[in-house]
Parts: sequence; C-alpha cells; structure tokens
Amino acid sequence: MQKKKINALKEPLTVIDLFSGCGGLSKGFEDAGFKVVLGIDNWKDSLETFQKNHKGAGIICDDIKNVTGDFILKKSGMKKINVVVGGPPCQGFSLAGKRQHDDERNVLPYEFVRIVKELKPEFFLLENVLGLLSMEGGKVKERLLKKFRDLGYNVEVKDFYAHHYGVPQMRRRTVFLGNNLGIPVTFPEPTHLEPEKRKDNRKYLNPVTVGEAISDLPLLEDSTGTEEMDYSIAPQSDFQKFVRMNSDKIYNHTVSNHSEQTKKVISLVPEGCNWKSLPAKYQNIRSYANTWRRLDSRLPSVTIDTGHRHHFHYKACRVPTVRESARIQSFRDDFIFLGPRTSQFKQVGNAVPPLLAFAFAKEIKKTLKYARHDS
Repeated sequence: MQKKKINALKEPLTVIDLFSGCGGLSKGFEDAGFKVVLGIDNWKDSLETFQKNHKGAGIICDDIKNVTGDFILKKSGMKKINVVVGGPPCQGFSLAGKRQHDDERNVLPYEFVRIVKELKPEFFLLENVLGLLSMEGGKVKERLLKKFRDLGYNVEVKDFYAHHYGVPQMRRRTVFLGNNLGIPVTFPEPTHLEPEKRKDNRKYLNPVTVGEAISDLPLLEDSTGTEEMDYSIAPQSDFQKFVRMNSDKIYNHTVSNHSEQTKKVISLVPEGCNWKSLPAKYQNIRSYANTWRRLDSRLPSVTIDTGHRHHFHYKACRVPTVRESARIQSFRDDFIFLGPRTSQFKQVGNAVPPLLAFAFAKEIKKTLKYARHDS
C-alpha cells in the first residue's frame, strides 16, 4: 500500500465518539489535545453526562443504524473527521455472558465499520471485550479485519490491560486500531508494569493500587454522603493529585442502601478475599463465582462493573460509590455524572478508562504528526 499524502492542519484534530456512553474514550482524546465534536448514543442519561463534560461537543441520541456519515458531518459542522472512536455494547461478546450468536448487539461493530466507510477518517479505534476475539471461533475478528482492510486501512488488533497505562484497575480489553495513511499501525507501550514483568531497560512505574486511587475520599458508612462535598484531607498519592487537579469539590460520592444481611456478610470477608472466606452457611447466598469480593487496597482493582454489587470497598461494608468507581476507572474528579444513581453506576462501568484512551490518543497523534511532516 502506498503512503497517503496528507496536509498539515492548523486546527485541532477532530474526533467523534460512537456508542459514546458518558464519554470515557473521548475524554482521553480530549485530554491529549483532540477536539471532540460529537457523541452518539441511544441512551439519554449518558449523553447528558457526555455533553456536560465535553464542552462544545454536540450529541446525537438515536440508534446508530439510523445515523449516516452525511448527518454526522452536518450535525458536527465539520467537513472532515480525523478520528472515529467507539466501544459498541459488549454484552453480546462478553465471556461472562451467554455469548448468543444472534444477539442483536453483535451487529453493532459492523455499524462502526459502515460509519468509517462513509466518513473515511485517517484513524479509527474500536474497543471491545476480549470475548470478541474468540466469538464464532475467531470468525468475527477476521471478518472485521477484512472489512476494514477492504476499505483501505492498515489495521491491527490486540488486547490490553488498563493497569499497564496508569488505570488502577486490571480491566482487559480488545482494541482494533487502523489508519488509511499507508503506514504501519503502532500501539502505545505500557507505562506501568509489575516488576516481575519488566523484560527491558525502560523505566516503568508500578501499577496504581485501589488505595492510591481512593484512600483520600471520605470513608462513608451506609446511606451517607452527598452529591457535592469538600475534600477532608490532602492528596495521599500522585494519582490522587492527578484526579484532583481541576476540582475543588467531590461529586457523586453517596452510598447505596444495603440490607442488614448484606452488611453482615461482607463484614466477614477480609480485604482482598471473596465468598470462599465466608462461613459455610453464607457461601450459597449468591451463586456466581466472583461474588462477595472485597477490593484489595494494595493492588489494582478487578474490573469495575455497572453497579451489580459484586465488589465491595476494601474497608467499609458497602459497594464503592460512583466517585470511587469513577476514580478506579481513572476519571478525574471534575468529571461529573448526571442521572439517577443506578444510571451513574452503569455509565461508569460501561466506560473506557480515560487514561487508557489517553495512551492511544497520544500514539495516534504521534503517527499523524509523523505522516504530515513526512508527506
């Protein structure tokens, strides 16, 4: 493939976010200097959060199947979109789900391909769960790769751990990354790595732990907290300094109600342990394998979910608050979630961690800079 000649742009590089949710993916690009012009989703609550936290960006609240490239350009006021990003709903591919081949959500990645075909961005990034790689024995992955390559894109796919990029969470995700510039695709290198996994002479930071992420937040008990409160202590870690740098208040830090039985059971689970540590009479109350898990303050978190009460605070006998979950997803404290609390939990749990997105955004920006200077 011949390298595509492109011109340098004076204005910022533009991004649209498909299946945007609250906008974790696009927030990472915004922090890297991209101009986020549009978020598209069919979930009203999440788009309200998206618009509050992406100043100047428009929204489209509709089924992606009804959205065309021409309408996106008209709505955004742009003649050209440089980067298309998105994380189609993943439950149809998830290893934790039923993985039904006829799940209608499984067609959504192909809608992403269609938008890429119509807009012809220089770069695209499609994020999803690891289960997509093995769906239909790997045929879904190969089908997507072929469709992108048939459109003239160099594309690669790889899975990543979020905690290798500064996110205090061992979230594992698959990323399809492609460009039509005629140059190879490169992925961002890890910045945080466990000492035992370091095999070169580069300087790595240690992965950020749950304690480093949330220990400065008020340790609330059941049914306490407010939607806005003051910080009570100074930052206790570099990560806390990072998430607090643009905020002088704590938002979305309220505690969910729990039954007396739930509080009693979780009080019996030591930090970092799960149902296996419970007395036998409590072990069958919940039947899934990873239930009654207390987070470990000394390690990155397990994957944050959408508020189904699978995981509990490392010290308090409750689930993490929306703000604690958002910290674990690497949202800064100035990112405010709107809507009912159950919706806020879902918005946080469904999001791409902004720090992971930031790593990809920097890599894409570096590639575009190289391509323009060399054209």
